[in-house]
Parts: sequence; structure tokens; C-alpha cells
Amino acid sequence: MITGYSIVSLKDMIDELGEKKIKEILSQFSCSLNADVESFLHNSAIELAKQGVSATHLVFTPYKNSPVIAGYFTLASKNIIVSQKSISNSLRKRIAKFGTYDPDRKGYIIAAPLIAQLGKNYTNNYNDLISGDEILSMACKQVSKVQQIIGGKIVYLECEDKPSLIKFYNDNGFVNFGQRKLDRDETELLSGQYLIQMLKYL
Repeated sequence: MITGYSIVSLKDMIDELGEKKIKEILSQFSCSLNADVESFLHNSAIELAKQGVSATHLVFTPYKNSPVIAGYFTLASKNIIVSQKSISNSLRKRIAKFGTYDPDRKGYIIAAPLIAQLGKNYTNNYNDLISGDEILSMACKQVSKVQQIIGGKIVYLECEDKPSLIKFYNDNGFVNFGQRKLDRDETELLSGQYLIQMLKYL
């Protein structure tokens, strides 16, 4: 059971403390393992939260009697196309009710929450205060709360084609359902030419 953590909406923090103070807080986050995760929080998260395009949630935990950012995750609402050939028959039957079948693409068009970002804070070794499994679990639980209100059972994410990442998400119940070619503005921070798309039935 996850204990000792507080999940705080970035938008709520902006409203309460102001943008300048939030930028100071976010500057304390670093992630040398993933430049995209760090760049997003420093350069994009605030504006996208204000616009309502995505919702970033900071995970705080006590450290030497003060709260520090242990990690964060960002959620957004997107449409995906899941080819019926890319998943097992049992999973296809489960997700079919949540999408519209497109005979031309031979797949299901589904509106589903996207876990757009997920990362730990490596500043001062704060990454040791939480595991990736715990942050991912928090993100999925937030999605489940929303889906209890509006319906739905599917969440998805996109990751680089790296065995360690794919294994991490597989171990947490996600399955590969496709690829997405990198946008032009993504090529500087991400490796390869595409991202692996993975989904989970909650």
C-alpha cells in the first residue's frame, strides 16, 4: 500500500501560489535519464495545465521534515486506434464495447486517457524515495477515479522502444498495441523514429 505521498494538481498549485512560485518549485526537478520528462515539466506543463490540454500531478513526500517532489505524472484525453490484430481476442472483446469499429483501418477508435508523462526526480537522489511502479499505480488510480464518473476502462501510454521501458510497462499490466511516428518537435528529445503504444484494461 502506498503511504507517505501527497498527489497535488499543478493547476491547483498555480491558482493558489502563482506561476512564478510554481516555476521555482518545478526547477527543483531533474531527470537525467529522460530529457523529455524534465523538459516537459520545466517548459510545457504550466501552460498546458492553464489551457486544460493536460493535467500534471506532482507527487510530494516528506524528506528531512520538508515536502519534496519525488515524481510526477501527466494525464490527457486522446483518441487512439487499436488494430484488432495487435491484441489478443480476449482483450479485443473487452475493449470493443468502448470504441467504434473502423472497417477501413480494421481497428477500434477509442477515447481514452493518456499517461502523457511519468517520471522521478533525480535531484539530491529524491528518486530513491519512490519507485516507478508506485508513480504509475498513482496515475492509473487517478484515471480510475475519473472513469468511475464518466465511464471507461482503458488507459494508454507511449514510450521509447527500449527493452527496459517495455518490460517495466509489461510488468505493470500494459500490452503493446501499435506504434506512433515521432512528431518533428519530439525528435530532439526522444530516440528512434517512433514510440511504442501500450494500453491497459483497468
